[in-house]
Amino acid sequence: MQNTNFNNISENIKKKVIKTEAGVLILSIFLVISCGVVIWTSGIGSAPSNPEQGAVVEGEGPSAGGQQAVAVQNVKKFASEQEFKDYILSSSQNSSYSGGGISQGAVALEKSTAPTSADSAMGGGTSGAAGSNSSASRSSVTNVQVAGIDEPDIVKTDGKEIYYSSQSPIYRLMEDKMVGSSMPSYQSSGQTKLIKALPASDLALDSKIEKGGNLLLDGSVLAVFSDNSIFGYDVKNSKDPQKLWELKLSDQNYIVDSRLYENNIYLVVRNQINQNNPCPIKLLAVDSKEALTISCDQVYHPEVIVPVDSVYSAMIVNARSGKIEKTVSFTGSSGSSLVYMSKEGIYVTYSYTEEPVKFFLGFLNQKAKDLFPARIIEKTGRLEGYDISSGAKMTELNYIFQQYLSSLDGDEQMRIQNEIQNRMSDYSKEKKRELERTGIIKIGLKDFSLSASGDVPGSPLNQFSLDEYNGYLRIAITAGQSGYYWPLGYSSGSAVNDVYVLDGSLKEIGSLTDISKDWNDERIYAVRFIQNQGYIVTFKETDPLSVIDISNPQKPLLAGQLEIPGYSAYLHPLAANRILGVGKEDWKVKLSLFDVGSASDPKEIAKYNLDEYWSEAVDNHRAFLQDEKHQVIFLPGSKGGYIFSYAGDQLKLVKTVSGMNVKRAVYLNDSLYIIGSDGIVVLDENTWGRTGSLEF
Repeated sequence: MQNTNFNNISENIKKKVIKTEAGVLILSIFLVISCGVVIWTSGIGSAPSNPEQGAVVEGEGPSAGGQQAVAVQNVKKFASEQEFKDYILSSSQNSSYSGGGISQGAVALEKSTAPTSADSAMGGGTSGAAGSNSSASRSSVTNVQVAGIDEPDIVKTDGKEIYYSSQSPIYRLMEDKMVGSSMPSYQSSGQTKLIKALPASDLALDSKIEKGGNLLLDGSVLAVFSDNSIFGYDVKNSKDPQKLWELKLSDQNYIVDSRLYENNIYLVVRNQINQNNPCPIKLLAVDSKEALTISCDQVYHPEVIVPVDSVYSAMIVNARSGKIEKTVSFTGSSGSSLVYMSKEGIYVTYSYTEEPVKFFLGFLNQKAKDLFPARIIEKTGRLEGYDISSGAKMTELNYIFQQYLSSLDGDEQMRIQNEIQNRMSDYSKEKKRELERTGIIKIGLKDFSLSASGDVPGSPLNQFSLDEYNGYLRIAITAGQSGYYWPLGYSSGSAVNDVYVLDGSLKEIGSLTDISKDWNDERIYAVRFIQNQGYIVTFKETDPLSVIDISNPQKPLLAGQLEIPGYSAYLHPLAANRILGVGKEDWKVKLSLFDVGSASDPKEIAKYNLDEYWSEAVDNHRAFLQDEKHQVIFLPGSKGGYIFSYAGDQLKLVKTVSGMNVKRAVYLNDSLYIIGSDGIVVLDENTWGRTGSLEF
C-alpha cells in the first residue's frame, strides 16, 4: 500500500470494505473455510427460476424443499447482481485464505459398534439361495467408515450382478481454427460393465453402459457419475439396462461429492464465479431441459469479508426418479473440509487461522516491547481494529515495520531481524493452538436445522478423525504443523496432537493434549474410534500407536502407546480387540495386526511387509475388503492382488493374483471375485483354487 500516513488509509480501500462482525457464521449442509469465518444455512431451498421449463424441485416448506427461510445470524442473500460483484471485489483483498469447500470421501454414518458378521462395513449381504437366478446368501458391500451411508466407488454388487466401471483418458487431435493447426484435446471415455456373477463357473458379461465413473446402487437403480453428468439406470433386467434420468451440469459447474442414504443421493456442486457476470447461475439440466437456475437473490453469503471464488449448491436427488427435492446455494472457496454424518446429525468442520494482525499484536505486547517504540505498537493496535480485509491489513503492517527498519542503521536492523525471528518462533510454538482452529457445526437430522456449533484447536486429518458415540462427539486433531510469514521473518510450525470431547451443544467437556509429546513434531496419520476407545497413529520417523480411553468423556486418558517402525495410514477393526493397520515401512506397503485387548499395553502381534511400493488401500479405504467368515482381507497393489488370512492372530499371505491390473474384490457366497481393468478371476475361498474367469 503506497501510503506514508497510517491514519489516512486510502479511500479506495474504505469504499471496498464490507464492515466485519465478530463470530462464526454458518451457511448450508456444507461450508466455506475462510480466515476464521464459515457460513451455514439450513432448510433454505432455492426453487427453479423457470418452473414451467422442466422444473423438478419438489415439496413445500423447509423440510421438503426449503422454500421457507430459517433466519441465521450474520448471513443474508445478495440483493442484486451489483451487490454480488461488490462483495467479490472486497473479498478478493483477503489474503489470509486457508481453503474451503467440500472434500472427497468425507461422509460416513456412525454405527457406534465395531463391525460384526451381520453389519460390518464390508460384511452386509442379501438373503436368498445361491444360484444363477437368485442373489447370493451373503455378499460384500463397499467398505465405508461404518454401515448405513453408501459411498461412491467403481465397483458395486447386488448379490447377483457385479457392476464395474472404468474411465480412461482419450486424447484426440482437434482443429484449432484460431491457429490453423490441430491441438491435442483431452476427453474421458468410460464404460460400466454389468456382469452375471452367479454361478461363478458361468461368469459372463450381460451388457454394457457406455458411461463410466463412480457408482451408487439403490436397489435396481444404478447411478453413474460420468464427468459432469449423472445418469440413472434401471438395471432390473441386467441384459437391457434402461436410462431413467440424466442430470447434466452446465458449464463452469463441477461435481464435488455425493453420498447415498435412504433412497436419496446427496450431491454437492461447485460453480466457478464469473466476476463480471456472477449470476444468474445455470446450474444443471434434467433430461436435457433446464431445471435449476440460481439467481443472485438466492445465493447466501456472510456479511463479513471472506475470500470467495465459487458458489456451492447442495441438493438432495431422489435416486429413483432423478428429481431434485431440496437445494441450497451459498458462496464459498475452493479447497477442502470434512463432513461426518451420524444417526443424529451432520457435522461439518472448517479450518481457519487467527487474524494475522491480531496474532502479531499479541506477539508485540508479550514478547517484543523492548524491540520497538510504543508508537509502532500503537499503530499496530489501531490497524487491528480497522474494518478492512486481512490482506490490506498485512500490506499496511509490512509497510509500517519496513518503514521503521529503514530509519535504523544496518547494525540495528540486523539485530532486530534476528531477535524477531527467534522470538516469533518461540511464540508460535506457545500459541500453536490459538493460531489455527477447526470450527464444527451440527445439523440435526430430525428437523434438518442448525442445532449446535463449536470449535477446537488445530485441524483433523480425514473423516475418521470424527466420531459420535452416546451423544458425544470425539475429534482428533493436529495443531502447529504449518509455517507462517510475518513482518521481518518466517516462523515454522511444531506439531502437537490432541483429542477433544464435545457434548450435544458442541461445547468442550474433555480433552487429552500432547498425545505424542515423547516424539517431537509428529502429526496424525491415522485415526479410528471404536465405542469408548480411540486409536491414533502419529508419524515422523517412528510409528507410535496411541490408545485413548474415553470411557469418561470428561477425562479422556492416554491408556497406552506402542512404538514401531513405519506408519499406518488406515486402521480397520477386524474383530474384538484386533485392529489392522495398512501403511508403509521403508517406503514399502506394510500390514500390522494389533492386539488392543489391554488398552495400557497394545501389541503388534503380527506384521507383513509386501514387495510393493503402493497400494490404493493405503490412501483409499474403499479399495480394502474384509471377509469375516473366512477371516481374510484383500488389498490391491501395483503388481496384482493380495489375499491375507488373519486367523490365529497371524498375517499369512494365502493367495496372490498376478498378471492383472487389480482394482477391487467382492465376495458372493464363498467365492472371491478379483476385479481388474482387464478381467475377473474367481477364487474358491475354501481351497483358493480358481473357479471362474472372464476377460474384458
